[in-house]
Amino acid sequence: MTDFFQHTVGLSFDWAWFLATIAGILLIALPLMLSVAMIIYADRKIWAAMALRRGPNVVGPFGLLQSFADGLKVFLQETIVPSAANRGLFLLAPIITFTVALIVWAVVPFQPGVVLANINVGLLYVLAASSLGVYGIILAGWSSNSKYPFFSAIRAAAQMVSYEVAIGFVLISVVLWAQSFNLGTIVEAQKGLYGFINGFGFNPLLFPMSVVFLISSLAETQRAPFDLTEAESELVAGYQTEYSSMAFALYWLGEYANVLLMCTLNATLFWGGYLPPFDWAPLYVVPGIIWLFAKILFFFFVFSWIKATVPRYRYDQLMRLGWKIFLPLSLFWVFLVSGVLMFMRVGV
Repeated sequence: MTDFFQHTVGLSFDWAWFLATIAGILLIALPLMLSVAMIIYADRKIWAAMALRRGPNVVGPFGLLQSFADGLKVFLQETIVPSAANRGLFLLAPIITFTVALIVWAVVPFQPGVVLANINVGLLYVLAASSLGVYGIILAGWSSNSKYPFFSAIRAAAQMVSYEVAIGFVLISVVLWAQSFNLGTIVEAQKGLYGFINGFGFNPLLFPMSVVFLISSLAETQRAPFDLTEAESELVAGYQTEYSSMAFALYWLGEYANVLLMCTLNATLFWGGYLPPFDWAPLYVVPGIIWLFAKILFFFFVFSWIKATVPRYRYDQLMRLGWKIFLPLSLFWVFLVSGVLMFMRVGV
C-alpha cells in the first residue's frame, strides 16, 4: 500500500507510509466494529437456541439490526457520573478498556504478508497489550467509590494475575516449538504436520496446552464460567454497576472485541490461523482470511456454548484451578516440550 501511494499517487515516502498505515488501521478497526455488533447478535441467538427461545427477531430481518438499535439507545441516554466518584478516572476507564481491545489486532496476520505490524516480538506485544485491559476494570472499580465495583476490581486483578502466568507458560511451549515470537512465523511453522495437516493442536504434545489456553482465555476475558467480576448474584453488575450510556457501551464493545481476539489467538497459535486444516493444494485456493474467520467463528460458538451451559465457578474454585492445576501443569509442559525438542533437534 505504501508503494501505491508513493508511485501511483506520487507522494513522498513519509506521507505514503503515513497514509498506508492509517488506511491499514481503518481496514482493521472498521470491520472489527461491525463484527463486534454482529457477534453480539450471534451470541444472543446462540443462547436463545440453547434455551429454546427465539432471541432477537423483531428489529430488521431476523433481528439483524438489534445490536445497532441497542447502540443507538445507549448513545441517546445520559451519562451519569456518581457525585462521589473520581470523575476523570471514571470516564477514562472504559476508554482504556476499549482502546486496548483494539490495539492488539495490529500484529494479527490475516493472510501471508497481510498484517499491520509484522514485528518479530508480536507475541510479546499481544501479552503486554492484552494485560493492560484489566486496568480499565480496576480503575472503574476504584473510581466509582462504591463497594460492589471495588470488590469486582479486586477480583479482576487477582483473576488476571492467576491466569496470565499460566498463559505465559503455555505460550513458551508454542514459541519453543515454532522458534519465533512472530505470529506469522508461528502460523507457518504449523504447516504440514505429519505431512498432511496444519496446526499445533494436532500435535499430541501441544494439544493439552491448547485446552489450557482455551480455558485460560475464558478467564482472561471474564467470560462464563469465570465471570466473577460481574457476578450479579453477589456484585449487582460488578465494575459496570455505576456506568450508563456510552461509557457502559464501551465496556460492552471492549469485552466482545477481547473475546474475538482470544478466539483469533486460539486459532492462530494452535489451529493453523489462516492455513486450511489440511495441507492439500486445492484448499489453498480459498483465501487465508476465510479460513481464519471460519476458525474464529467456531471458537466464538464454543465460548457462547460454554456460557449457555456451564454454571459459574465459586471464587475459591477459580483460584484453585489457576494456581494448583494450570500453573504446575503449564510449567511442567515447558520442561517436557524443551526436553523433547532437545532430543529431536540436538540428539541429546
